[in-house]
Amino acid sequence: MPKKFIKRFIPSHTAIKNHRFLKVFGDLLHDPNLWHLNRRSVAGAFFWGLFWAAIPIPLQMGAAAASAIFCRVNLPIAVALVWLTNPLTMPPVFYFNYLVGTWILRRPVEVTHFQPSLAWFESVVGQIWEPLMIGSGVVGLIAGLLGYVGMRAFWRWHVLSQFKRRQASRVDKTPSTN
Repeated sequence: MPKKFIKRFIPSHTAIKNHRFLKVFGDLLHDPNLWHLNRRSVAGAFFWGLFWAAIPIPLQMGAAAASAIFCRVNLPIAVALVWLTNPLTMPPVFYFNYLVGTWILRRPVEVTHFQPSLAWFESVVGQIWEPLMIGSGVVGLIAGLLGYVGMRAFWRWHVLSQFKRRQASRVDKTPSTN
């Protein structure tokens, strides 16, 4: 099963419970469904983690955790996937989201240069907020759906390949009747 592979990369139960931004969820973190590694739980976590990773809001981890708790999907995976947008990847990801938003709204691209400063962001936020948020929502939904479907397909493929491997080993072990 992909469980062994996934377990290597997800944070521990204790690390999640003790995280400063996630302590607000308190006893809700004790639900065992939030820690299960099964096809439904992992695929749902991929949806929410990838969705919130594409949304440019502060405390994305909290939003991913709230969604995982509400939908009872794997919490550590949902929270960990949010880190796909980190300080290094945020500028290109959110610029792409902005471009998607301008394409959807049929507006010209107004921001062609980027400066990593708060002053620059404050000067352009009035121009970019609407296309950025619409583009981020669309990209988040598409990324989440692709993650959900992809993880379900991967899980199914892995289970079927394990089944076929066991079937083949059983056939090899049966004595011949010649």
